[in-house]
Amino acid sequence: MNSNKKGDSVSPDNINPSVDNEVFSSSAESGDVPAPSGNARSGGHSVGEAELDTSLTNRVSNKYNPDYFQPLRWGIDSLYVSFAGELHPDQELRLERLKKSAQSDQLREQALSQIELNQHIFEVKDKATGMFAFILEDNCFRIQLSRARAKSLPMAYVKISSEYLTHKSPDSIVDDLRQTLGFLGAVDYTPNISRIDLFVDFASSEEMESWGRHAWVSRSGDVDQYSVGGVFSGWAIGLGGAMVARLYDKLLEIVSSNKGYLVPLWNKAGWNGQHRVWGMEFQFNREILRQLGIKTYPDAVANLNGLWDYACTEWLRLTLPSETDQNRSRWPLHPLWGYISAIDFDTQGGSLSREFLAQRVPSDQRLFDHAFSVLTSFMAREKITDFYQGMEALNTALYHYLNNRAMNAGASFDDFVDERVAVKAKRYNSILNKAEADELDAAEAYRKLSDGE
Repeated sequence: MNSNKKGDSVSPDNINPSVDNEVFSSSAESGDVPAPSGNARSGGHSVGEAELDTSLTNRVSNKYNPDYFQPLRWGIDSLYVSFAGELHPDQELRLERLKKSAQSDQLREQALSQIELNQHIFEVKDKATGMFAFILEDNCFRIQLSRARAKSLPMAYVKISSEYLTHKSPDSIVDDLRQTLGFLGAVDYTPNISRIDLFVDFASSEEMESWGRHAWVSRSGDVDQYSVGGVFSGWAIGLGGAMVARLYDKLLEIVSSNKGYLVPLWNKAGWNGQHRVWGMEFQFNREILRQLGIKTYPDAVANLNGLWDYACTEWLRLTLPSETDQNRSRWPLHPLWGYISAIDFDTQGGSLSREFLAQRVPSDQRLFDHAFSVLTSFMAREKITDFYQGMEALNTALYHYLNNRAMNAGASFDDFVDERVAVKAKRYNSILNKAEADELDAAEAYRKLSDGE
């Protein structure tokens, strides 16, 4: 990576982690536990399972040596909650119409599969997951909703995005979610919790592959080592179990998952770019949360230090293996683990991001890099070397090409373009296309007429 002088600002453009392959991410698209991806995976070292015999306790305050360990951010990285309740009948019918619009073969009808709730423009998915009938999604929430008749299911099961958790406090986000769901049905005030991931991002001069798998002493699961393109990327412990730990290279994660919004937050915390940034993360799934007496969201936020304490002292330890003592429980802690375990979750875990979009829009880099590639390819083909001449020629050629496509489809040029913009706007949550009920009813009537119903 680039070596920046102390005090210089570090941006995503400065980062050169030596590889650009996909690396495992700390977040997941569903409640399932994902296996990290990488070019190499070492065989797992299984460790024994022990009963839970610890109580939740608070921790000591943060004390650290910044030359060796510098905490940059800590808090909640992923949060999955569920709300009991029942959909309003009219809203269930509305969602059913929107879901059918999403399933249509007609792009214009697909573009109608949106719903605006509490200043969120959600895409309504064409398919459901498991026993939940409807899925709504923007860059803040992925909401799965059950039908009113599904009495054994919660009304809503929700994944809160990790990016949203960098922008607002968890309490304010849950309030936003509660108000949003209130437009759809009658919901209980207190959500249950299905998963919570606690993390600390830190800069360190420690070499994270300097120890072997045997140094990890854990109550359950496998210990796996990962690399990407021959570059060490991190450790994963307990994949597939009720609890998972990950220690991974955050700079590599930024390359693969477009999380450049983290860099300004690290800069604010004093990162000078001279040391790699690592993430230590513990994923608590529903099973382990219930064993620890954590059922609701308030239970979890009241015991963050207790959860971290359990994770770092009872469930997992990084040790200095002894060649003379075979009793692993007596092995001393690795110095790094002393710092990690001392993080105090009762303190402010860093600055919140001021910039956040609820829309799932592509970045300037993604759009303009692609556009520039198209432009230069066109210019090379047409033997054009002047940028502005190339832009004008491409614009003219693109218009004629799209106009011919529109004519072949029996549509005007403007309608052809508007239709595709509307579909993208639905996917990006950026424009509310046509949300009025009479327009949705008209689309449904058109579908029935087309199908001969």
